[in-house]
Amino acid sequence: MDLFGRFLEISLGTADIVASVQFYEKLGFRQLPCADIWPHLYGVLTDGRICIGLHQREQGGPALSFVRPGLAQHLPALHAAGFEPHYTRLGDDDFHELQLHDPCGQAVVLLEARTFSPDDGAGESRCGYFSGYGMPALDRESAQAFWEHAGFVALPEQSQPYGHLPLTSDRLNLMLHGPRLLEAPALVFSDPQMEQRLDALRAMELRFAPDLPRGLPAECNALLKAPEGTLLLLLNAEP
Repeated sequence: MDLFGRFLEISLGTADIVASVQFYEKLGFRQLPCADIWPHLYGVLTDGRICIGLHQREQGGPALSFVRPGLAQHLPALHAAGFEPHYTRLGDDDFHELQLHDPCGQAVVLLEARTFSPDDGAGESRCGYFSGYGMPALDRESAQAFWEHAGFVALPEQSQPYGHLPLTSDRLNLMLHGPRLLEAPALVFSDPQMEQRLDALRAMELRFAPDLPRGLPAECNALLKAPEGTLLLLLNAEP
């Protein structure tokens, strides 16, 4: 079942797109050519595995954006499957878009077409291997059911490097964890030699958050905070 379509980007709102772009470029992300679709400033950066869409606008938090061609015609199928958008823009002269939330409040955006040029998938950032998108879930069973219904596949629960429930798809992996671990979503990166990566990042004078999720030693794990507030969790672990 492919109700949401093909994953496109993690969409982030930023008050200062220049500062956000410079932050991710410092981490080794590279920019991709974008279409002139949005009325606000927009840029996309990638590490070869994940695309980050930076939108200079007010936004409540990160959104997971997908491309679903024929979006207006697909709306009845979404309703029939129990997905109820809280926002739609489907006029004849509009770039079609709809928005909904999962049971834990994670924003989901469906678009009728891509908003940037595809990437060749090569390379890796200074953060390591992008493992997935970490999501706090107070009601993990409801969140799991939502994402499975959308086409993701749940894997056995993992205890290392921290407790989470993985849900996988061909373009994006989700990692559901308790809100006490991290209260906000995070981009999760892994490398069994993360300690060496952290030494290099500290030499670049990047600022790390003082507190890590419980049980993660600070000498080989870290938490970065981007200018727009996005968390990046860097783990000493196998991808």
